[in-house]
Amino acid sequence: MRFLHSMIRVYDVDAALHFFCDLLGLEQVRRSDYESGRFSLIFLQTGEDGDNAQIELTWNWDQEEPYTSGRNFGHLAFAVDDIYATCQHLQDHGVTINRPPRDGRMAFVRSPDGISVELLQRGGALPPQEPWASMGNTGSW
Repeated sequence: MRFLHSMIRVYDVDAALHFFCDLLGLEQVRRSDYESGRFSLIFLQTGEDGDNAQIELTWNWDQEEPYTSGRNFGHLAFAVDDIYATCQHLQDHGVTINRPPRDGRMAFVRSPDGISVELLQRGGALPPQEPWASMGNTGSW
């Protein structure tokens, strides 16, 4: 398993970029703006050799007020070799699969403290597989 990124929701994207890039020295490695969803995803990293982990800034364009504590932190993300086997292992040990890997690519679970954890299939998506393909979401993720 490899750590990929941690997501933070930001209210003022310019202030966030100033803090993380200008003041802390992180580098913006990619940005995707989604007009239909009215949000942007901006990925930052340190640029240090061997450090590929990133911070994902999520900017919801229509957010009217600053986020309250806890709402602005999104999730941790990990690449896994076999998303189905990983989810089965977690489920076998009592972990609720909040967002099953219906697409063979992405799933969400929560830590015992309620931290959202995204699991992403390393490489391309696996073919859809039961019971995951028809499993609904549980709770929030």
